[in-house]
This record gives sequence, C-alpha cells and structure tokens, in this order.
Amino acid sequence: MNKSYLKSVMRAVVFISLAALVSLVMPRRQSNFSYYFEQGKPWNYGLITAEQAFPIYKTEAELQEEREKVLQDYTPFFTINADMADTLIKVIRATENYKQLSAAESRELESAVRNICQQGVMSADDNISLSKEGWKDIKVVDRKHVAKKQALSDVYTPKSAYSTLVERMEEAGYKKPLDIDIYITPNLSYDSLRSQELYADLIASVSLTRGMVQEGEKIIDRGEIVDETTYQILVSLRAATDEKEVDQRQSALSFMGTIILVCILVGMLVLYLYGFRRKLLYDIRNSIFISLLIIIVVLLAAVLLNFTQISIFAVPFALVPVMLRVFYDTRTAFFCHLITVLLVSIMLPSPYVFIMVQTAVGLVTVVSLKNVSVRSQLMTTAAYVFLTQAAVFTACYVAEQGTFAGLDWDIYIFFLVSAMLLLPVYGLIYLAERGFGFTSELTLVELTNVNSGLLLEFAQRAPGTFQHSLQVSNLATEAAKQIDANALLVRVGALYHDIGKMFNPEMFIENQGEGVNPLAEMDEQKAAGIIIAHTKKGLTIAKKHRLPTTITTFIETHHGTSKVRYFYNKYVNAHPGEQVDEALFCYSGPKPQTKETGILMMADAVEARSRSLSEMTEENIADMVEKMISQQIADGQLSETPLSLKDVEDIKRSFIESLCSMYHHRIAYPELKKEEQ
Repeated sequence: MNKSYLKSVMRAVVFISLAALVSLVMPRRQSNFSYYFEQGKPWNYGLITAEQAFPIYKTEAELQEEREKVLQDYTPFFTINADMADTLIKVIRATENYKQLSAAESRELESAVRNICQQGVMSADDNISLSKEGWKDIKVVDRKHVAKKQALSDVYTPKSAYSTLVERMEEAGYKKPLDIDIYITPNLSYDSLRSQELYADLIASVSLTRGMVQEGEKIIDRGEIVDETTYQILVSLRAATDEKEVDQRQSALSFMGTIILVCILVGMLVLYLYGFRRKLLYDIRNSIFISLLIIIVVLLAAVLLNFTQISIFAVPFALVPVMLRVFYDTRTAFFCHLITVLLVSIMLPSPYVFIMVQTAVGLVTVVSLKNVSVRSQLMTTAAYVFLTQAAVFTACYVAEQGTFAGLDWDIYIFFLVSAMLLLPVYGLIYLAERGFGFTSELTLVELTNVNSGLLLEFAQRAPGTFQHSLQVSNLATEAAKQIDANALLVRVGALYHDIGKMFNPEMFIENQGEGVNPLAEMDEQKAAGIIIAHTKKGLTIAKKHRLPTTITTFIETHHGTSKVRYFYNKYVNAHPGEQVDEALFCYSGPKPQTKETGILMMADAVEARSRSLSEMTEENIADMVEKMISQQIADGQLSETPLSLKDVEDIKRSFIESLCSMYHHRIAYPELKKEEQ
C-alpha cells in the first residue's frame, strides 16, 4: 500500500473517531419539551398555550408541608399479647419467693402483674427509638383487632415494670426481694404491616396537584418574566409532555441531526487545518494530539452535565488553547478552542451565555500566552481566565435582567475552580512532550541557558566552536525574525548544532592555536572523515543528554549533503585524472526541510567564511554572503525547505547587517603624551 495513501487513511480515521466519540457522549432526546427556563428570568420563546388540559403539580415544598400536616395524626401500631399476664403469673407461682407470700400479698402481686401487662410492656430498644423519633403516642391493637391510642409514657419497659411491682409489694408490707425480674418480658410488638399501610394511605391522601390548566389557555409569551406560579405551570407542562413517549422516528431524526452538527464542526476543524496549517494536518501526531485534547474536554463536560449537579463552568475549557498555544500558534489554539466550545454547546439547552463566556476566555488565553517564555505566565493567564469569565457572565446577566438581584454568586466559585485547574498544565505539557515528541517554548527557553550542564561543558571543551555557535545563533535569530520564522527555535538549534566537535575539538581550526593543525598532515580522505563525523557524534551527545528531536534535526541537517570542499579540492588537485569517490567527502544529510534549519545552514556557512575575510568592509561582506548562499542554492541544499526567493533575499540582507554590526570599525583611543619637564 502506498505510504502517502496509508497516512491519508490514518488521518481520516483520527477525525472520524473524533466525530464518533463526541456524538456518542451527546445526550439523546427523551422528551418533546425542548424549552429551557428559569424562575425570575424572561421567557425567550414565543407564545405558549395548552394543547390539552393538564394538572398543575404542587411544588415539593407544598407537598412536604401537607404531608407533615396529615402525618400529625399518625401513630405507629403495636400488637399486645393479652395472655402474657396468665403466663407470667404461672411462672411466678412456681418460684420460692411466691411461696413465702401471704394470701393478701399473693393477690396484690398478681393484681399488679395483670395491671402492668394490661398497660403493656415494650422492649427498651423500641421505647428509646420511639422517643428519639418524637412519638408521644402509640396505637395498641388487641386480639379483637381493636386499636386504642395509648400514651407512650404509660407503657412499661421490663425494667420499669419490675420497679413498679417492687413498689406495689412494699406498699403492701412485703419488704423482701422478689427476684422475678428475669421473667418479665415485653408483650407489645411493633405491627409493621398496619403501620406502613396507614403511613402510605396518609401520604397518598395528599393530592399532587392544585388545579388544572384548560386546553387553549395561555401560559406565557415572549419577554414575560417566569414568576413562581408560571414556573410551576411550565414544570407541570413539561411533566405532562414527558408522559407522552417520544416518537421513535422523531428521536432518531434528532440524533441524526446531532451527528450532522458534530460532523460539520469537525469538518470545519479539518478545513481550517487544510487551508492554513496543512503541516499539522499531514503530521499524524499533531492530528491525534489535537483530537485527543478536544475529546478529553468534551467528555469531561458530558460527565458533569449527565452525572453531576456541578456547573458546566467548572470545566477548564481554557486547557485547549493553553496546550495548543504552547506547542503551536495563536490562531490554531483559538480556532480549536472555538470548535470545542461549539461541540459542548450542542449539549446545553440554552448555550448563549456559555458561548459568550468561553469565546472571550479563549481569546484572552491566547493573547496572554502570546510569548510563552516564563512559567509564571500560566499563573497570570489563570487569573485572566477567572476575571474574564466573571466579567462576561455578569454582563450577560445584567443585560438580560437589568438588575443584580437574583444573581447566583455560587457560579463564581466554579469560575475559580476552572481557572485553578489550569495550574497543573505544566505536568500535561511534560507528558505531551514525552508522549508526542513535541517541544514547547518553555523547554526551548530552558535550553538557551548557557550555564546549563551541556552548554557549559561545550564552552570548556571547545571554546572556539562555542563562540562560533553563539555568533551563528545571533545571525540566525535575527534572520528568522525577518521572515517570521521561529526565532527561538533557530536560536536553540544554533547553540547546539556543533556539539559533536566536543569529541575532537583540536581537529577544528577555531579551537587550534597559531600554526597548529593536526589535519594538515593527514590524508585528505581521513581528514574529511573526521570533519564529517562531527554531525553523527553530535547526535550521540544529543541522545545522551535527551535533547528534543526538533533540536537534533539542526545537528544532522546543518551541512545537508554538502562537500567538505577544502579537502575535496585539495585531493582532486593532488590526484589529477583520478576518478574521485565524492561520497567520501560529503555529509550524509539529510538536507534541511524547514525554514529554521535552512536559516541555520546559511548562517553557519556565512559566519565561518566571514572569519577568513582579510578586510571587513560592507562590500566584502555582502559579496561573501551572496557567494556562499548562491553556492548552497546551486548545490540544491535548500531545495527541500519552504523558503521563498523573497525569504532568501531578506535573510541575506539580515546577515549583511548583522555582520557589519559585529565587525564595525572602532575609534582608536589617543595615547596620553608625557608632560615635558
């Protein structure tokens, strides 16, 4: 299969998957009622009349109040065991204590037992539970199923029943212990069936509705405020509408319409990338990264909307423009953010305020991150995001209501949460760099630190080459600014492009002392091989120090496939008529393929050649720049870069200006003459 065709298929799969995943998390249509309303706010739709009569449902507060009122007469049911007295007396008569009682004392004890059992003995746990729940009465059901209300305070527990028996016997003159407390057990048992039936009947007696709306009756018209009464009527209308099952065909068409909307928005994203950022579209890594970032935010929004009561404004939508601005450009970051916001808006019943707020957030985010050079900028951006959300939301509310009354101040907490969730983005940037091989501007800034380990070692081991790299960096940076290339990337690439010369620094003329050149005594082919090897050795060092791929590209392409002309020409002159293997004198490449790597190739050659000029005049410098770059173009070294002829001319002019500035003549200071004695 053709490689180009395979990449096209993979790109199509990525964006089709994006559309499919977003469509799957979209809510399905479950009702014919498609109006969004809030109490105290204007009705934003046309005139609504009742298509058929429907009841007005009471509010939950009204229902709760009425239920509490009818439950005032509710008491739990207990069944009494009337045979408990005879059973207990029979057990007591068999005890030794009973045999010691006189006839009068025996009658008193049995009378007290019957009286207590008639009142009822309840378990201590049931008694405590009823008291905690606030019950003061119970209903006692006898064997004839007759219920009698009885005060809970008149009911005994086993402990209080025994205490009462002891008191009664003491009043009768019996002072000895009875020792019958272990025989006293509850004869009242909770009747859950009767209790629950009565509770359910009382709850059911409360009507759920309070009146009717007749067919054809006006409910509300556009611009009218949804007051408390109208709000409840609309809630009742929605409930009545929801009772009708959504037609299967209607539901399918609704879902199809949602899919079409999602596909249109994803298509707009693809169209933008194709028209303005084709390189991002054709690179499968970038397509996956952008799609993954969008689906994560959309999925998070869907979870909050479908499974929680948390406001949609708690979602950090600014995450999309922040991440994309760090790795790409401002326009791409804002456009992808806008597509994400529009995708989420499909889930919302009234998305006007949401779109207004998030559009402003995206714009503020990309502007505040225009130059990502220090990490503190992200904290500043988070503050701007919070202030923007708060300001735009408040403005929208006041524009609609004409007052601050009724403004939900809790929403500002969600604004703060979404802003604070931007702070951990540093970790996400690191993961994206490692996972996708990207290089952020933050990383590039860190790599420019000349006091870092690698650059410091470079300066110590190959000081001449390091100074050359600094000069090339300055030349290339200024040229990149002239043609709107990535100046920071060029600057970093130039600093590291010659690190391979750290292996044998004495072999390169910029690190040699006067008159000492080890290559001069070597065979031309061997000498050329040593020079050529510095690109491969540079890649080895870069891999060891884990330099980003974007930087290693500068190392391997800054000479392209050009010849080491000094040794090639010397060899050809020394071996006239011999067929020369040019590959032995050529770098292995590849050629530069970006504006930035092309600029570095030109800057490297121009800076090195400038050191051989005998006279640093503007004319000589201009002539040298023209010859060097023309030779590179003639050799086809810049053929794979997107540099235009105008870009090349602008780069030449920048080089000339920079070199003239670097090598300008200085005024000679006069010597101080000695005073005559």
